[in-house]
Amino acid sequence: MTPTVNTTRELAAFLRDRRQRLNPQDLGLPARRQRRTPGLRREEVAELAGVSIDYIVRLEQGRGLHPSAEVLTALSRALRLTDDERGYLFALARQRAPSVGKPATAPTPALAQLVDDLSPRPAMVVNHRFDVLAWNTEMATLVIDFASLPERHRNSMWLCLLEPSMRDFYVERERTIREGIADLRAAWAGHPDDQVLADLIAEFTEHSAEFQAAWARHDVRVQGRGRKQLFHRTVGRVVVDYEVLLPLREPDQRVIIYRAADEVSQRALDRLVAEPEAAAVSE
Repeated sequence: MTPTVNTTRELAAFLRDRRQRLNPQDLGLPARRQRRTPGLRREEVAELAGVSIDYIVRLEQGRGLHPSAEVLTALSRALRLTDDERGYLFALARQRAPSVGKPATAPTPALAQLVDDLSPRPAMVVNHRFDVLAWNTEMATLVIDFASLPERHRNSMWLCLLEPSMRDFYVERERTIREGIADLRAAWAGHPDDQVLADLIAEFTEHSAEFQAAWARHDVRVQGRGRKQLFHRTVGRVVVDYEVLLPLREPDQRVIIYRAADEVSQRALDRLVAEPEAAAVSE
């Protein structure tokens, strides 16, 4: 099949265009007379990116180079690319862009509001570590009173593995752990510099034989949707279908929404909503 886009040619054109858009003075470069073309010269981009002039020339001429992720990162910085432009550059070069910035430790206000607006469906926001960043009342009533927990324990994997009160919460506990760890492994590979995540995995390995066994399988799968069987001590068994949404502007945050999988489960969720005194699992 013939590709719909000549990525080598488009990469060359994109680099030329972004170089020509830049104002040398905005980058602190000395003003020079007799610039015959707008923007930066190739030698200036080469100096800013730490590569040779010949390399820039060959890239801009589409002469079959395959720049590494390190070179693409340097070019993105030199050309002052936005996050979207940076992602486009990496896609054209068939490379995976490394994550930018620090992992989210708090939800954006818009996502926090969205979680509230999703009531009465249980919903929450997590990051790639499975830290629970925001939740609505229904999710807290169904799962656990997140607000009562130390912040470092507001992590769905930590709660599943190490929280005593949730030992029997997941009816299919082994499968739930296995699927969660397969998802966590994908996040771990995608965030190799996240020391907090590395420490969390070390803690799980030390204190959970279940984690050790599942982690050793090297399973990898991002769980975008699925079904869970839960056991709430007040209303009994609840079967939920879950959906995971990834906001385009907040790729490190996931919105997870539960909905009842059958009429019995819907009545159980309705009872939890209607009876605020129904205890959360942790109580």
